[in-house]
Amino acid sequence: MSDRSALNKADLWNRRTLLKAGLAGIGLTGSAIALRPLWQPRSRPVHVPADVDQGATEPKGFTPLKTLRQFDYGTVTTENGRTVREFRVEARTSTVQLNQATSFITWNLNGQVPGPTFRATEGDRIRVIFYNRAGHSHSLHFHGVHEAGMDGVKPVRNGNVFIYEFDAEPFGVHVYHCHVAPVTRHISKGLYGMFIVDPPKPRPAADEMVLIMAGYDINDDQKNELYAFNGMPHYYMEHPIQIQKDQLIRLYVLNMIEFDPVATFHLHANLFQVYRTGRHLQPDEETDVITMGTAERHILEFSYRYPGKFMFHPHQDGIAEAGCMGLFDVIDSAAT
Repeated sequence: MSDRSALNKADLWNRRTLLKAGLAGIGLTGSAIALRPLWQPRSRPVHVPADVDQGATEPKGFTPLKTLRQFDYGTVTTENGRTVREFRVEARTSTVQLNQATSFITWNLNGQVPGPTFRATEGDRIRVIFYNRAGHSHSLHFHGVHEAGMDGVKPVRNGNVFIYEFDAEPFGVHVYHCHVAPVTRHISKGLYGMFIVDPPKPRPAADEMVLIMAGYDINDDQKNELYAFNGMPHYYMEHPIQIQKDQLIRLYVLNMIEFDPVATFHLHANLFQVYRTGRHLQPDEETDVITMGTAERHILEFSYRYPGKFMFHPHQDGIAEAGCMGLFDVIDSAAT
């Protein structure tokens, strides 16, 4: 599909879907936010999720390596002197092949598990246009500070649209997820992601990446049989993450494992600085293993002084061996 066709399709989707959904689909609070810009002619590019291809049965272009360093900054405009970031999110149902023997039906966002990593600066206005095409009622609940009407606890029925709008605050690492009961099922099926709010003064330059731990309940017994970083079991063991020797690494780590009360993150042959919930500009502690409950997240910073392959994983060995482990491949560019 050409870029022009994609934009025309997205504009058609906006007009027809929102008009068809009406106030019942968007909700009173959502309808009062900003319907006008959605169906008036646009002079700016439309932000279209890369895989919004109606009728696809399997996510397109989804790999944990793509998720690792990809941040979605939205479509940026200025309204009344303020920066507004608009994100378009589509809930879908898609099948993912977790390994040679196991396929899994996910409820996902924009065709990927985990969902996109949204990113903004503290004080930006966030506008999330959420279209539910997943076949069940879903919602988006963002951690952080916002009004009650934007809390995402009200289900959005299949085929309907809701617009979430709030200020990006406070700076730090936040999470978003579906909040429709049973929440454990909706999250474990794939409806979750990370939301990074940068401080007004940027952090020092670093090689930044996202690692989200999650589990898969394959047989609906409320126990996980497989685990993964960024959606795919064992992926980073088979595809080690290349980093440069002596390069500052900034790791945004999130635990979204349901059915297990806690999980740790351990880095081999190194220590990392911990910025708890990303809420500080100075480290809270230094360690090589940190314990996180479900939905807990932190920024970890480190660098490797020696080249080679170094493992990372939870120190619950059963979780690690069932897919939640990987390797950093430290490259000495000066030696090549």
